Amino acid sequence: MPALSSRGARRRTINEINMVPFIDVMLVLLIIFMVSAPLITTGLVDLPSIGKAKQQPDHVIQIIVGTDDRVRIKLDQLEPENIAFNRLAERVKKAQGKDGNSPVVISADKSVKYESVVKVMDVLQSSGVTRIGLAVKSGATGG
Repeated sequence: MPALSSRGARRRTINEINMVPFIDVMLVLLIIFMVSAPLITTGLVDLPSIGKAKQQPDHVIQIIVGTDDRVRIKLDQLEPENIAFNRLAERVKKAQGKDGNSPVVISADKSVKYESVVKVMDVLQSSGVTRIGLAVKSGATGG
């Protein structure tokens, strides 16, 4: 009978999984990640400051994006006029004239969806307008 009991003890050790090597490997990986995490540098973005801007040019084309996704165009000191989105690029090119060097400034309220502003920029860039900027309030604090 002692032979049967020794065989049963062997089966018990075979059926058990030894967790110690697994735990050792996990602790080593944890230490590696804890040591290497502070060394990873995140990408730095150097945003332009608006305090260094030059004097505003004489002829500025302003695109105003409303909260209801309506687009208006304002030339110099004239009143803004509503314009269809599909005719925006054509109207801006006409307002720029032959030289095409007049800057285009896009202004939108804080509550306007970012997607609307990007659509306007995309339409203008795909039509060949190169000088596109965003209007900001100088001296305004975030919030």
